[in-house]
Amino acid sequence: MTTRKKYSKEFKLDAISLVQEQGYSCAAAARSLGINPNLLGRWIKEQKAENGQAFRGQGKLTEDQLEIRRLKEENRQLRMEKEILKKATVFFARETT
Repeated sequence: MTTRKKYSKEFKLDAISLVQEQGYSCAAAARSLGINPNLLGRWIKEQKAENGQAFRGQGKLTEDQLEIRRLKEENRQLRMEKEILKKATVFFARETT
């Protein structure tokens, strides 16, 4: 069983700059760095898709991801409050009869 090798953000950005700024082909840059050309291609796509915010690391979320997390927590809280109100309604309905 092989373990997956992890690369630092700086390494990834340097590898991308070889292709984008220094004019190396993706295959030549990958070969000189000792990585798979497909991996370098994926890093380039991620960099373009994230508008320079790629490779944030563990636990560093984008603004959209933070908003989704906050909304999910709020949704969970509201559902719990709704269930409490349902149970209270049933309880008080029994008390009045």
